[in-house]
Amino acid sequence: MLVLLSGVSGAGKDTIKKELIKRMDNVTSMPSYTDRSPRPGEENGKIYNFISTEEFENKIKSNEFYEYSVHHEHYYGTSKKVLNDTISSGKIIVKDIEVNGTENLLKLLKDQLDIITIFLRVPKEELRRRLEHRVEKASIKEIELRLNRFDYEESKIGIYDYVLKNDDLEKTVQIIMTIIENEYKIKRGKRDTNEK
Repeated sequence: MLVLLSGVSGAGKDTIKKELIKRMDNVTSMPSYTDRSPRPGEENGKIYNFISTEEFENKIKSNEFYEYSVHHEHYYGTSKKVLNDTISSGKIIVKDIEVNGTENLLKLLKDQLDIITIFLRVPKEELRRRLEHRVEKASIKEIELRLNRFDYEESKIGIYDYVLKNDDLEKTVQIIMTIIENEYKIKRGKRDTNEK
């Protein structure tokens, strides 16, 4: 099962994903590829595989991505090989991904994979506050770039199975854990019925 976690930049996707992996034995993550530079504390191969723009564009030409997009002036993409290898491990994958990536993966994979989509909402002023107080200080230009995308991302919430307001981390993590457990049981139950 693939759980796609979206929301505006600063909505808490990465923090929630880390908590889910820590608390749930059968949940894992898969790194996206990007040509942006690592932020302080980011390890290559954990959340992102950091590669050069030239390497990323070569992977596009070689058709190595299920989807990719330019987001905040950098490439981000979902590797076919990494996703297929992670799916074959039998674990539930939680992937944080922007709205265009979610749309593209749903179009490509919804008939082949069990996909659950979750969108995290944060009020615009709260988002501005979070972006301004991040450890890796964003420039004013970067904050404005992310805030300008706010309305566009919010306009896409109709494609999501679940929309949650993330104003309490613990509560949000508990709700998402319940969603994953329930959806996993439902999907597994349907599969078992179809196989009989």
